[in-house]
Amino acid sequence: MKNLVIVESPAKAKTIEKFLGKDYTVKSSYGHIRDLAKKEMSIDVDSDYEPQYQISDDKRSLVSELQKAVKSADKVWLASDEDREGEAIAWHLQETLKLDPKTTQRIVFNEITKTAILHAIENPRQIDMNLVDAQQARRVLDRLVGYEISPILWSKIKPALSAGRVQSVAVRLIVEREEEVKNFVSKPYFRVTAQFRPVDGAKVISAEMSRHFDTEAEAEGVLKSLVGASFKISRIETKPARRTPAPPFTTSTLQQEASRKLGFSVARTMQVAQQLYESGYITYMRTDSVNLSELALGMAKREITAQYGAEYHKMRRYQTKTKGAQEAHEAIRPTDLTRQSINSESAQRRLYELIWKRTVASQMADAELEKTEIEISASGADAVFQCSGEQVKFDGFLKVYMESTDDEDEEQTERMLPRLPEGTLLTMENCDATEHWTQHPSRYTEASLVKKLEDLGIDRPSTYAPTISTILKREYIIKEDREAEPKECTVLNLKGNQIKRQIVTEKGFAEKGKLFPTDIGCVVNNFLMDHFTNIMDYNFTATVEKDFDEIAAGRKEWRKVIDKFYVPFHKNIRQTQQTSQRTTGSRLLGTDPKSGKNVYAKIGRFGTLVQIGETNSDEKPLFASMKKGQSIETITLEEALGLFALPRTLGMFEDKDVAVSIGKFGPYVRHNNKFYSLGKNDDPYEVQLDRAIEIIKTKRTAEEKKEEMKKLYPHEIGVNEGEVVMSNIGRFGPYLTYRGENFRLAKDIDPLKLTLEEALKIIENAGKRKSKKK
Repeated sequence: MKNLVIVESPAKAKTIEKFLGKDYTVKSSYGHIRDLAKKEMSIDVDSDYEPQYQISDDKRSLVSELQKAVKSADKVWLASDEDREGEAIAWHLQETLKLDPKTTQRIVFNEITKTAILHAIENPRQIDMNLVDAQQARRVLDRLVGYEISPILWSKIKPALSAGRVQSVAVRLIVEREEEVKNFVSKPYFRVTAQFRPVDGAKVISAEMSRHFDTEAEAEGVLKSLVGASFKISRIETKPARRTPAPPFTTSTLQQEASRKLGFSVARTMQVAQQLYESGYITYMRTDSVNLSELALGMAKREITAQYGAEYHKMRRYQTKTKGAQEAHEAIRPTDLTRQSINSESAQRRLYELIWKRTVASQMADAELEKTEIEISASGADAVFQCSGEQVKFDGFLKVYMESTDDEDEEQTERMLPRLPEGTLLTMENCDATEHWTQHPSRYTEASLVKKLEDLGIDRPSTYAPTISTILKREYIIKEDREAEPKECTVLNLKGNQIKRQIVTEKGFAEKGKLFPTDIGCVVNNFLMDHFTNIMDYNFTATVEKDFDEIAAGRKEWRKVIDKFYVPFHKNIRQTQQTSQRTTGSRLLGTDPKSGKNVYAKIGRFGTLVQIGETNSDEKPLFASMKKGQSIETITLEEALGLFALPRTLGMFEDKDVAVSIGKFGPYVRHNNKFYSLGKNDDPYEVQLDRAIEIIKTKRTAEEKKEEMKKLYPHEIGVNEGEVVMSNIGRFGPYLTYRGENFRLAKDIDPLKLTLEEALKIIENAGKRKSKKK
């Protein structure tokens, strides 16, 4: 071959291959072909923090294949992504495959289109070692933090815990927000609203008093002052207003908007965006930039003018404000703006259309509005009612797209108010003083957490999704929906000259897709805050990101940055290991009425548990695991003691006791010295005898069938070329055996009814699949 192009993903390779001629062969490295060893620190601290890279076992055959391809190529083109991670992949390829820099070209492109690919080939460059060093610095620093702090967490809290430079700070944000929610004292207040109608019978105007009232007595006093009062419009003001479009998407804003508009998680958004990029539909999806290229600006102008008219177009050149913006040099946009939608699966189509609308809207004219504000005064009373509304005079960019917000109580609808002159007399038809309760700070969603990390200068577009995925996987936080507790509220209604009082229930705002810290997340966070304040400091984490930016720009040497951090950090590690105490997040719940011993909720080696008795006493304490949904902070003494109800004897079956309990592998039924696992929906604290018997009988029937099947197998189907074809049943289901090899059968195939011809066809097709995979 003349030219070998290496990219990091097979989907990207497939798309690029379409644009290059027969002189080019495109191969994929499937991401990094080498990395730091997973089970070792792999950093030689004494040799100036030299990373010790190794080829992973699953990549050895791929490396051999790429080495063969390199030997037969005249020139090698490294075409991994244009960010730091992509630059590092290219460098690792060059080092591992021992590529000659003279015949190796590095090419980058922001979009996978024929024009962009050919332009990149015409303008190759060398690998940028500053970008590589910035990636190495991040990798080394994160490995040092993880590998040195994690063993301390194992010994001081529980095994299998981990800490990370960014993930621990993200957990801190969620824990601190939960503390704010827990410490928030909700207070009642009264809002006074009324409906007015002009004396000529025009449209009803809804208005609200400009101030709120702390007590029911104050609110009632205001309503009494309105009895018999006359009302008029004391002020009306109409003024023009404009609304401007949001800039094109960055990684962060795409994640936020896809969460609000499409309900996508951050990881899902990045997965789908990656697919769109590799298919050539959008530009590179990891970027801090809001800039659009001249090519994109021209495309947008032509598309907007053609679709909506010249008056809808307004060229805008956005400037990136994010500190340290460094990933790519253009916002996320469609590669072809004439393509409003794509013929693809639902998630890809919906995300593409969102990106198209945002991009096009960013180049459209302002929306022109008319805002009206009205004040209504009452005679003989110190009460002013206000209302506002707006009317769209020219929709501009709103014809295509409107940005969402995270504000949960924001009014989404705008009202149109009637045109009335000042002094217009009004009749009050109804007036309510309604009790409400102040709301605690909103918990983070994945999208709002990304925004907060970005605002603090923590993390980068390439790592927002992995950071959140890691702390969810580690179960430091959970993502779930929670219903708000309903509150009883007083409503005072004034109609005519009478005030009536009634009690209603206010539901409050339900928590949808919010992030909550777990017990273990809180305990780990508190330990790190006590002993590693530097790592957990928001400013420190943001400063480290700036250092990486400086390395990428060639203004700092990466080993010096690591050394400045590591020397005091390692000293802190040794000190903490020697002086810190074991912590369990223990909470005293009360006293066990039977034994008189203390009852604690705490973290154990295998999770949260309740303990009766003291750890260091001569008498061994009793332990019980908490149920799913229970936590150290909220469990009551009564609930804790209820956990010791196991094992429970449910009754008799076949003259033997039936008991239920929880073991190492989960809840189970015990009968006649045999054990039967409970179903996922069976609660061991509530399951009854009839359900336990059903579980026992079901398991017996399955075992009897299994024994019957064993008698039928192995089953000889026939002989082909002197070799026997057999069918059998194994732990993973039915399969065929032929010439010493096994071939899995589909679940809907009866192995006993297969003919020799059918069996050989299955074996032939399985062989083809194996060859293709290889």
